[in-house]
Amino acid sequence: MKKIEAVIKPFKIDAVKEALQAAGVMGLTVTEVKGFGRQKGHTELYRGAEYVVDFLPKIKLEVIVNDADVPKVIEAIEKSAKTGQIGDGKIFVSGMEQVVRIRTGETGSNAI
Repeated sequence: MKKIEAVIKPFKIDAVKEALQAAGVMGLTVTEVKGFGRQKGHTELYRGAEYVVDFLPKIKLEVIVNDADVPKVIEAIEKSAKTGQIGDGKIFVSGMEQVVRIRTGETGSNAI
């Protein structure tokens, strides 16, 4: 099993959710986060005063999938989140040692 984390632009969440559902993903966790990468933030003007916005709003998705499903889930996220502009985000894949469904006590792939 693998954990796939993706950091994407907020306005892309609906498209990514639909793509993941089409790819067979049963559940996901969404968190509103702030951060920056190569974008390095930007400068804004508010009531005549200029200020720097270092941390940009992003959405972090977390999905647990079987190893065989990783390529299609990555492809679904990548295609649906891509705008072609800087700041489209990142996808991280890491291993999961164990998953337990609290309600039933199921473990492993049965708990996904």
